[in-house]
Amino acid sequence: MSAVIAWVEAFNGKAIPATWEALAAARMLADKFAVPVVALIIGEGGEALAAEAGQFGADEVLLCADSSLNNYRLEAYAGVLTALVQSHHPRAVVAAATSRGRELLAASAADTDSPMLGDVLSLSVGDGWISADRAGYAGKVLSETQVVGGETQFVTVRSRAFKALDPKAGAAPQVSSLAPALSEDQIVSKVESFETEAGTVNLTDAAVIVSGGRGMANNPKDAPADAGDAAVWKARDGFANVLQPLADTLGAAVGASRAAVDAGYIPYAHQVGQTGKVVAPDLYIAAGISGAIQHQAGMRTSKIIVAINKDKEAPIFKMARYGLVGDLYQIIPALTAEVKKRLGK
Repeated sequence: MSAVIAWVEAFNGKAIPATWEALAAARMLADKFAVPVVALIIGEGGEALAAEAGQFGADEVLLCADSSLNNYRLEAYAGVLTALVQSHHPRAVVAAATSRGRELLAASAADTDSPMLGDVLSLSVGDGWISADRAGYAGKVLSETQVVGGETQFVTVRSRAFKALDPKAGAAPQVSSLAPALSEDQIVSKVESFETEAGTVNLTDAAVIVSGGRGMANNPKDAPADAGDAAVWKARDGFANVLQPLADTLGAAVGASRAAVDAGYIPYAHQVGQTGKVVAPDLYIAAGISGAIQHQAGMRTSKIIVAINKDKEAPIFKMARYGLVGDLYQIIPALTAEVKKRLGK
């Protein structure tokens, strides 16, 4: 099979948004190599996902549907992908650089002794080689990495680095079935259940993010007498009643720096940075965030950065398109009111 394979990552039978971005990257590679794009769908919901994959650029679909594959388990999924690569020798395998995408492709690349480019921001193709731009030194520099040789090259692409193709209604890709590589009794790990956390934010896919940092605890003098730690109360109240209204008005997700998370102002699910989520929204508003290098590593590739901070020397201003020096508790409510006025809300 001279083709580019794109793994369609799904949960509960629905594709994650980053999957179609990865499929767009696979489409670009396939066009350069003059080969088809084959979408690999493993697990439940395959028929509906196959049609959707065709709309987003897949020429063909390989569907591996088995009850043992309904939940993601590395050994089962890697067994399918590795067997496919060993038998069909595709030019490339592409997936979104999610935790599962990175894990699955790394495992299969190791199994097949193939090269891998991880978390890429852009791709180009030459005579048999693939070149990629990747972030280095916590996002401070871009490195160009070129893979020469290797029958199959594995690539994971960072979320929002590629734009998903506009869906084509009525696309009907050729669908073929694929057998699982392992039976249920050969799979060591078992999935008993999933626990959903109420209010979990999807920062990775957000087009707009409003984040707060240590500065959310500034001037806690208005905390009630029974608030306990006045600074913590002030910050939590600020996230809920100052940042959240702006986020709601903009249709944005709420993020936070590690300092804010470590101080207990907001749960870890909101953390942006080197030890949190790496994001690349169209608009990133940083309120009360100084801009330590660890935080910059998680949001440096945002298209437009707006910084709000009392300290005019804060590092965040060096990377911001727009900067506002002042008290976020005065600026954010005024900004929210103006946005509501402009949007007619």
